[in-house]
Order: sequence, then C-alpha cells, then structure tokens
Amino acid sequence: MARTMIALGLMSGTSFDGIDAALIETDGETVLSTGASLARPYDEPFRARLRAVLRAETRTAAIDTLERDITDRHADVVVALLEQAGLSAGDVDIVGFHGQTINHRPDLGWTWQLGLGGRLAKRVGIDVVYDLRGADVAAGGQGAPLAPVYHRALAGAQVMPLVVLNLGGVANITFLENADADPFAFDTGPASALLDDWVAGHGAGAFDEDGRISGAGKVDRSALAALLDHPYFAQPYPKSLDRDAFDPAPVKGLGLADGAATLAAFTVESVACGIELLPKPPVKVLVTGGGRRNPTFMSGLGLRLGVPVEPVEKAGWDGDVLEAQAFAFMAVRSRLGLPISFPGTTGVARPLTGGRFAPKS
Repeated sequence: MARTMIALGLMSGTSFDGIDAALIETDGETVLSTGASLARPYDEPFRARLRAVLRAETRTAAIDTLERDITDRHADVVVALLEQAGLSAGDVDIVGFHGQTINHRPDLGWTWQLGLGGRLAKRVGIDVVYDLRGADVAAGGQGAPLAPVYHRALAGAQVMPLVVLNLGGVANITFLENADADPFAFDTGPASALLDDWVAGHGAGAFDEDGRISGAGKVDRSALAALLDHPYFAQPYPKSLDRDAFDPAPVKGLGLADGAATLAAFTVESVACGIELLPKPPVKVLVTGGGRRNPTFMSGLGLRLGVPVEPVEKAGWDGDVLEAQAFAFMAVRSRLGLPISFPGTTGVARPLTGGRFAPKS
C-alpha cells in the first residue's frame, strides 16, 4: 500500500471572501479521511486592496506588499488550524497553497496567483507545494478547473453520470461518466461574482444573503438575452474564465432586486448551457461553493435542469472546504508525480502533474 500523508490545503477564491483551510489524509489516489477545517474571512479593506489589483499585468511595489500580506495571512490560518486540530507542524507532511488569483489569461499563456511558497514554508515549518496552475498553462492548458481530480477521488460511490457544480465567483462543472474515466471539466460562466458586485455596488451588503434580494426581483428577459449573447457559451470545452470576463452592462438600468434576479438567472442559464455541451446528461448535480446557499440559484437550477440538484453535503462532503481539501490532495499528487490536470479538464495535451515545491528549510 502506498504511503499515506497528512496534507493541509489552502484556498482563496475569486469571490475574495477569505481563506479556507482543511486537513485530509490521502495516498494521492484515495481519500482515507478528512479532518479539521477553518475559514477566515477577509476584512473589507483587504478585499478592496485585492480588487484594486485585479487584472494587473505588471508587478508594482503595492502588489509585492500585498503578496507578502496574503502569504502571512495564510500562514496565520495554518497555525490556527493546527492549534484547532491539536497538531504540530511536524504532524503535517505537505501544504497545498493555491494563493490568490488576480489575473488569469491562459489565452496568453499565463496565470497569476499571488502567494510566496518559500515564505509560507518557512513561516509554518512545513513543506509547501504552490503555483499549481502554472505548469498546465505553460503546456497550453487552461489552468482551470483543477478540483475535478479530487471530485473523482470522492465520487466513487455516487450514481453516475454525475456533475459536480462549483458555484464560487465563477461557476465550473466536473463531469464524471463513470468511476474509472478521466473527468471532463470547464468553467460555465459566472456564479456569485457578478451578483456579489451588484449587491455591494448598491450598498446592500457584501453578497445576496440567502437569496433574499434576487428572490424578491423579476428577471428582465431582454437583459438576460443580452448577457447570454456571448461567444463563450458556444465554445467547446475545456475552457476557463477570469472572474470579470462578463460585462454586466445589460442590467445597469434595473433596480437592485430586478438586477439581482436577472444576474442569478444568468448564472442558472449559463450552467444549463454548459451541461448541454456534455456527452451525456447527468442523473444528478451536486453543488459546492458558497452559491449552494443561495436558494435562487438552487431552485432555478432544479427547475431548469430537470434532475436532482443537491448540495454536496447530501453526499457526505463538506462544501465549505471542498476546494481547500482539493489543493491538499493535489499537493500530495504533485509530490508523487501524479497528474492533476487532464485533456478533458484543462485542454492540456496529456495528463500533467504540476506545482512548485518549497521546502520548509
């Protein structure tokens, strides 16, 4: 039997909500157990600093400072999680560090996640694997999504064909035809990013809590049609998106609730467009990411797709930290030289491992 490792994964997504951390035990093929987890939100001034560098193309002194700050915040989360779990640094074999994406341009052959792997390793006293998207993009892949390899490891007991839908800032799906097949995966369109920005821009909070705002509005069909009139939806997969790939201009004349309802419908319709591209319809959709808590998304998806649409907790998974667990899993696979991306997930020519290694000393 292959050696098992205790791995700690760190994820900060495109919704800029904060840092998720999680522990798993794995041999890089199967998940033997999942352990403690922790979520630490970003404060609003820090979110503003992140938004200010979105789509940056060159380094600046402000970005260098921000990258150190991001790394140190992740280090603090690692220390807090170890304390919560009653573990020392010596009990953990590897940290998988995603970093914070500020620009993603696979069409230009590059992607940029802020995070200093060497600094983190020295701060926490644990070896770190970071820059998990870079090798795939350099080899011609989309660099996203990467979590499908973890979805496959978890989904062996599930009825298939199965779709795992992640509703973060961007929405992406993993298609699992059977337990042995390599996954297909791609970004379908926006998830919460446009809706969050709309709500925040109207001074109504950081996000559409419990779907109350979008649920109170009426979908503007002409604005929705304009949003869906985008070449991305007809493109074959695999394909990936940046957080701000779509222009919300069609909803700008609407009120808060109607604009929110229309943007929520845009997420639902773009997911449906993606699922229609798959070789077979799924028998079930399991939903992870913060968007699974938005009833407007969930009810809309159930009506639109015509199959059960359930939060991943129905399968016994933890949707709050699934991506953090995934990057822990990928860190182990990276150390073992196993692939983390596949032709059907990122468009890379062959299954490919990834990640850069930063030793603790």
